[in-house]
Amino acid sequence: MTEQHGGADERPLPPRPPAPPSFPGAQGGQTSNAPQSGERVNPPTEPLQGTPASGRPGTGNGPAAPGSAHGSSPYGAAHPGTAFQAPAGTAPARGSRAKKFGAGTLVGGMLLAGLLGGGVAVGANALMDDGDTAARASQPQTVVVNNEDSVNSVTAAAVKAGPSVVTIEVAASGSTGTGSGIILDNDGHILTNTHVVTLGGTAANPDVEVQTSDGRVLTATVVGTDPVSDLAVIKVDADDLTPAALGDSGKLNVGDTVIAIGAPLGLSGTVTDGIVSTLNRTISVQSSAAPEGSDSSDAPEDNGFGFRFAPPDGSSQDQSTAESSIFLNVIQTDAAINHGNSGGALVNTDGEVIGVNVAIASAASGSAGEDSGNIGVGFAVPMSYAERVAEEIIKDGSATHGYLGVSVTPATASDSSSTFTVGAKVAEVVPGSPGEKAGLRAGDVVTSVDGIPVTDAQSLTAAIRMQPAGGKVTVDYTRGGKAESVDVTLGDSAKQ
Repeated sequence: MTEQHGGADERPLPPRPPAPPSFPGAQGGQTSNAPQSGERVNPPTEPLQGTPASGRPGTGNGPAAPGSAHGSSPYGAAHPGTAFQAPAGTAPARGSRAKKFGAGTLVGGMLLAGLLGGGVAVGANALMDDGDTAARASQPQTVVVNNEDSVNSVTAAAVKAGPSVVTIEVAASGSTGTGSGIILDNDGHILTNTHVVTLGGTAANPDVEVQTSDGRVLTATVVGTDPVSDLAVIKVDADDLTPAALGDSGKLNVGDTVIAIGAPLGLSGTVTDGIVSTLNRTISVQSSAAPEGSDSSDAPEDNGFGFRFAPPDGSSQDQSTAESSIFLNVIQTDAAINHGNSGGALVNTDGEVIGVNVAIASAASGSAGEDSGNIGVGFAVPMSYAERVAEEIIKDGSATHGYLGVSVTPATASDSSSTFTVGAKVAEVVPGSPGEKAGLRAGDVVTSVDGIPVTDAQSLTAAIRMQPAGGKVTVDYTRGGKAESVDVTLGDSAKQ
């Protein structure tokens, strides 16, 4: 029965949804002092006798991967401190490192998580009525909170970090790709992946646009790329940006909850959650250095490995593949990461960015654009490394990476016939190199660099390249079965 009001029937209006709750802002008063644990390293070859771009014999931390040195002049070591401000957050204390077994290096199956070319764009457009790629994510993407009484830590983290994540669209020579990015400061600097802004190494001078979480579409310019870390910085001219709060990836524990925010398949503002599956994982991905002397080139060939662990001696990887590969020390997570998440944020439950999503593992692969999606194994560059690289790119246009100057092979247990590796055995020390000056000798077995476990040649390469040129590290090794340790001042890989 309807009540009468002035002779007209009126139905009560539904209640208005409550406004999203307020969470602490992304900017605070404390400067992040995360340890600088990452630097560039050259891809080692097994037994590191391949010929890198420089034409010199490969070394465990020799010259950088092809295209890794941006520009013609080297740059000095990273300056102490950080250029980006983040609030003081609460992070779990560092736990003891778990012993690392096996090869520790995934090759072939590490697919760059950015959307390359138009393959996935076609699939995404099929979900939309409008086929215009630029309009796919034209609606403002915000974290919706309909019930403030049931907000959990994932919701809170997404609300805080979401406005700092942008969708990136790159176009060159008829090809387009979509990725994600992280706003670093009020000057408009945005951190993403090299493979996003080079379309997987096929474009040198692409057109780049970004869309912010509030729906603004902005033209961006490329400040610089660093193929060795697969990181890049672009810049937009805009007001009212929301810089991300940067966390300390060095305080992560296996099992910590993490949230991935980005634009998988072009779907802006997508939030997924999971845990840190492992730390200090070494993976191999194809270098995405932009082609020289032209605007674009043919897409790199798929090596066809699919997802699998590589033998610790690297025998499944031919030399041509090794020359175009880079080795990354990454955070492994089971938070769903798909094509288009590349360059997006991996955040902790405080809403602080602790990693830059970079790659996924795929159980099967086909022709370009037909790789399978998330299978619960994704990877992110640790923020402590990414922050240092971003600071150097903003300051100098490129980043530096450490050089040790030793050639290494996988070391196996002396009393074991298995393929498990226990370190990187020094085969040769380059005369005059930082390794020789520190007293390293042929036969030494390197087991860690600044606390990062070294189980094979690739993980040594990744650990050394994470450090800046001129950086000082502690190298743990065994000699004649006796544990030793030495401090090393690294050289500049770009000068080798």
